[in-house]
Amino acid sequence: MKAMSNDRPQAVCATNFASIVGEENAVCLWENIELGQQKRIQQAIASEKFPSCIVYPRTQKQLAAVIAKAHTNNWRVLPCGNGSKLNWGGLAKGIDVVVSTERINQLIEHAVGDLTVTVEAGMKFSDLQALLAKSRQFLALDPTAPKSATIGGIVATGDTGSLRQRYGSVRDQLLGITFVRADGEIAKAGGRVVKNVAGYDLMKLLTGSYGTLGFISQLTFRLYPLAEAAGTVVLTGKAEAISQAANILRGSALTPVQADLLSGKLVSSLGLGEGLGLIARFQSISESVKEQSNRVLEVGQKLGLDGVIFADGEEANLWQRLQERIHTSATESVITCKMGVLPTAAVEILTQVELGLIHISSGLGLLQLESKNQVLKIRDRTQAHRGFLTILSAPVAVKEQIDVWGYTGNALPLMRRIKEQFDSKNILSPGRFVGGI
Repeated sequence: MKAMSNDRPQAVCATNFASIVGEENAVCLWENIELGQQKRIQQAIASEKFPSCIVYPRTQKQLAAVIAKAHTNNWRVLPCGNGSKLNWGGLAKGIDVVVSTERINQLIEHAVGDLTVTVEAGMKFSDLQALLAKSRQFLALDPTAPKSATIGGIVATGDTGSLRQRYGSVRDQLLGITFVRADGEIAKAGGRVVKNVAGYDLMKLLTGSYGTLGFISQLTFRLYPLAEAAGTVVLTGKAEAISQAANILRGSALTPVQADLLSGKLVSSLGLGEGLGLIARFQSISESVKEQSNRVLEVGQKLGLDGVIFADGEEANLWQRLQERIHTSATESVITCKMGVLPTAAVEILTQVELGLIHISSGLGLLQLESKNQVLKIRDRTQAHRGFLTILSAPVAVKEQIDVWGYTGNALPLMRRIKEQFDSKNILSPGRFVGGI
């Protein structure tokens, strides 16, 4: 990583933001930021300079005042939660200050009977799930780094995971949103009840916008009851047979909550066998889980695939190991990508990569690639199947050499106009989104 200079006075943070957030340690100058946090920030920004400080407001009102101050002074802001996905997307440019919602993390309301919850953006996903579990409910998302990811960060990056097989995307879970505009005003869309769809399009717009349109501060989600039982079937073997099994499962009446295709190296590294893999998880009453699991096993047997059923603690451990393996890079040079293709083309893509996972119904997935050239090669293959490939995390040098988003559609002028309306001074996450937005 190239050396960076900082030509802005450190007093910018100390004097302007400390008076807003008040308490000690709520403003941290760059040289006092913990080294791990410094590294995460450096991986998220263009390397000519670094921000002067990081600010930790404790309330939505403080957050609004911080953003208003930045807007008045034309200071560029990098929004973040706990930083677990800060290195995703494009490199932010000319950042003056990092603002974190980590301490805006309260539970606002859990309407158990209505199956909804309202939380502040800085609450960690794992903490929310633990609270909901006490009422036998859960938020149907399966994000990267669930122990450290914040709710706001998950929404800002649109990070759903394998549970979208049954429950849909982040947008499908979201009922209401509160955010701070670029000028510091607090705005709301949606509500706290399942039938309230006011402002729905605005929620869609902010989900996956990487903090470029507004600073998410509070969210309301729909919830689901925890199932009585769970079981997972893993089929492994030749690519053609795995592709056939996936087609049969897609066209069947079976209702897996998660169903993914796995690359050969991912299968072997998890000790699941050889060849490509298909993993399907069922959650329901015990009899239904057993029946559906056995039917998938029978499909595999007819196609000559090896199969095994996992249950109880073994089953939960398998999904945890799978998530850790697909999201953890063996070296810092690994390039992690999000991709999407027609589901029928998923097996073809997986045969060309070492580590990869693709959801059988949506065709969305994650790949770990080794070089810029491999990214361009696989991007060409996904686009040939009416798909896409976007870089999530990669060394800064790689992101400086290649288009992170690889967007080839015709909506860029519209995106720029939306950015202009929401953030006319271009102070929120400048450069992180498609086309350098």
